[in-house]
Amino acid sequence: MIQATTAILYAPGTNCHEETAAAIELAGGRSDLVLLKDLMDGAAKLDDYQAAIVPGGFSYGDHLGAGRIFGTMLVARLRDQLTHFLEAKKPLLGICNGYQVLTEAGILPGRTPGQRGMALIENQSARFEDRKIRLIVSAQKCVWTEGLDGQILRMPTAHGEGRPLLCAAAAHAETRAVFYYGDDQGRPTMDYPANPNGSPGAVAGICDETGLVLGLMPHPERASLPAHYSQDGLRIFQNLVKWLRQ
Repeated sequence: MIQATTAILYAPGTNCHEETAAAIELAGGRSDLVLLKDLMDGAAKLDDYQAAIVPGGFSYGDHLGAGRIFGTMLVARLRDQLTHFLEAKKPLLGICNGYQVLTEAGILPGRTPGQRGMALIENQSARFEDRKIRLIVSAQKCVWTEGLDGQILRMPTAHGEGRPLLCAAAAHAETRAVFYYGDDQGRPTMDYPANPNGSPGAVAGICDETGLVLGLMPHPERASLPAHYSQDGLRIFQNLVKWLRQ
């Protein structure tokens, strides 16, 4: 039986793709690093993969906005492949810049490529925030957090634009929060720096209606190796591997 393979999509400026691949390998899974240009040129196809991750970094230098160019490319050049991937009910994860990419492409929160329903805007502190945080896992149904509800995960976050803002057309849409920024008492918090970007409702990550597509600002791949201060992030990748083996 051929092992399921996860595509790690990257572009110029992405800098967390190799760390993400290492985390998947440690979780017992298999991945390929897939350059966005290769998808656009036809040298690689999303259909060949059973899951996909858009990792963190500064894709295309964050010119025009964090994740804007990558997200636009996905919709303008790969809409059919992307739509087919989503309709096939395959897991998709966006980490930090990857989360920004998914929102720019319209994949989160509403699963509608080309129709942006949310933006991740500048941190309230008006500075790049690089720090350790606590994540409270909600009871929201999500493939990536199966069995983790109610737990507190420790992992780092590093971003300058991570504050979610629903666009006018989606202002009344349900936001399916999977992660909340937590204080030292294990409660969702709006207080800085535990909530590093001023996210309304302390929301740190959301999923789509299927529970297959997840976006979060903190970096689970940076909390996965024994050398890290925490391996809590590894549990997210272990859930992916478990789901792919079912």
